[in-house]
Amino acid sequence: INIRPDEISSIIREQIEKYDQDVKVENVGTVLQVGDGIARVYGLDQVMSGELLEFEDKTIGIALNLENDNVGVVLMGTGRQILEGGTVKATGKIAQIPVGDEFLGRVVNPLGAPIDGKGDITPADTQLLEAMAPG
Repeated sequence: INIRPDEISSIIREQIEKYDQDVKVENVGTVLQVGDGIARVYGLDQVMSGELLEFEDKTIGIALNLENDNVGVVLMGTGRQILEGGTVKATGKIAQIPVGDEFLGRVVNPLGAPIDGKGDITPADTQLLEAMAPG
């Protein structure tokens, strides 16, 4: 076997140029306890108050009670599929809801999605969920 260093170097350079590393850093926690529309989550050290969190079953929650060793999360769904030991991802987004005259007379869930069967609503704007009341 005849090994040529220049050949090996060129193969390594070629492989390095082809290498496409896509690194994604996520803030992930573990469900400690869930019940009565509240989940206790461990490991979300960088979560913000009012931040939207996503559970494994795609249920959305809002981080409201930030403690030293866990976070209290209000569930914006039934949460029936959320189990102790399950994972929760921080989204990095503070809870906002759609607002506008289009919502007058409509029935919506806590996140502003219509539940009255009258079709979608195209919101004029969004507003932080935790905001000062107008006036």
